[in-house]
Amino acid sequence: MTRAEPRVVALSTGADARIRNEGARVAAVLVNGGTAKPVPGTWSATSELLASQLAPARPDVAFVEVRYRVKSWNELPSCVEDASSALALVSDIGVDRALMVGFSMGGAVSVGVAGHAVVDAVLGLAPWLPDRLPVDTLAGKRLDVVHGSWDRYLPGIPGVSPASSRRGFERALQAGAHGTYALIDRALHGAALRRPSGRLLRLPGWRAWVEATAAAVGRFASQP
Repeated sequence: MTRAEPRVVALSTGADARIRNEGARVAAVLVNGGTAKPVPGTWSATSELLASQLAPARPDVAFVEVRYRVKSWNELPSCVEDASSALALVSDIGVDRALMVGFSMGGAVSVGVAGHAVVDAVLGLAPWLPDRLPVDTLAGKRLDVVHGSWDRYLPGIPGVSPASSRRGFERALQAGAHGTYALIDRALHGAALRRPSGRLLRLPGWRAWVEATAAAVGRFASQP
């Protein structure tokens, strides 16, 4: 029987994980983005929106959000360690198979842990997949990428260009991965931002992000 209410767990690295539907044998592990400057980790608005929207309809899937100790692409190894610790946790609580859901810098984090025994597939949401990032961990695994067509389109708003994630996707295919690449028309970088009050501000195209993630999670959960 799954536990409906989310639970926050301290990970072995000092990071945190927030678990919904604890007790499920399949998990979606959500890892988020970062900044150039090392700053304390926060709960991702996009990951929180996706988990809160999808968990009630998918009690057969545990949704695990990761809050890094430090969120920065200049501290990528630290973020990968935090994600690895979250995967150790889901294995300990009975999860057999995990789908990494990596938003922005979380795409690189997901690739970094894709070789973990419990990880069967990766879903990149506007993923940062820099040209120097090794992608050999994806060999034989499924990689699906979804990106907003307006990412990096509006001046002054940070993000990841679709051209960049497309290059990373193609490199992954050459390394032996398989999967799909899709654009969400007129969507920005992610599904939500966090207001100063702590509440979520849904961005244009947020429903399409939810639908794309729901489809990937459903496909993953239905596999034997």
